[in-house]
Amino acid sequence: MTKDHRSRSLLVLAAAATAIAACGGSNGSTSSSAASQTAASAPTSTNSSSAATTTPSQTSARTTPTASGPLPCRAAQLQLSFLGGQAATGHGLLGFELRNTGATSCRTYGYPGVLFLDRAGGPLPTAPSHTTTDFFGKLPLARVTLASGATASFRLGVTHGISSTAGCATAYALQMIPPDDTATLRVTIPNGAYECRTVTVSPLVYGSTAYP
Repeated sequence: MTKDHRSRSLLVLAAAATAIAACGGSNGSTSSSAASQTAASAPTSTNSSSAATTTPSQTSARTTPTASGPLPCRAAQLQLSFLGGQAATGHGLLGFELRNTGATSCRTYGYPGVLFLDRAGGPLPTAPSHTTTDFFGKLPLARVTLASGATASFRLGVTHGISSTAGCATAYALQMIPPDDTATLRVTIPNGAYECRTVTVSPLVYGSTAYP
């Protein structure tokens, strides 16, 4: 091989080596750029930690109990009064009132427990039946809040027949237990009330509307 031929061969090899080196550098630069973009788009550990600590705080706020309002009305802060009686076609109606004598509001809901008493204060046979509809009309079953000095009422319906196996008697007083309590209250029934054991009991309603 002549000297000129060797020179041309060396030039060709040098050019090929330069092209290969250039291709290798371009691929390496592209991979590095893609890796940088991927790392930038991924969420950081700081953001993940922030989200994790926010959720329990919000859940706790939703589940924290709040005040439910006034406490239930108890016998110790109530005064029981007799509103009066009415009679119609073998049926009698007796109205009673509860006054909140306490310094704070209280709430009540439902039916009172009742027991008729004789002249000496002894118990008479009493079979109560809770109802929102009696011989004299309807009364709603609803929650009642009593401010200090406010009143609620209920009524009892009695029959004047003589069909009861326990017989009939004259009740001279009523013993009553407020809902949400076990303590009792008593009130006299002036001149007495003729009753024959069975009695319908209305729910407590606000004011004196139970006795029309």
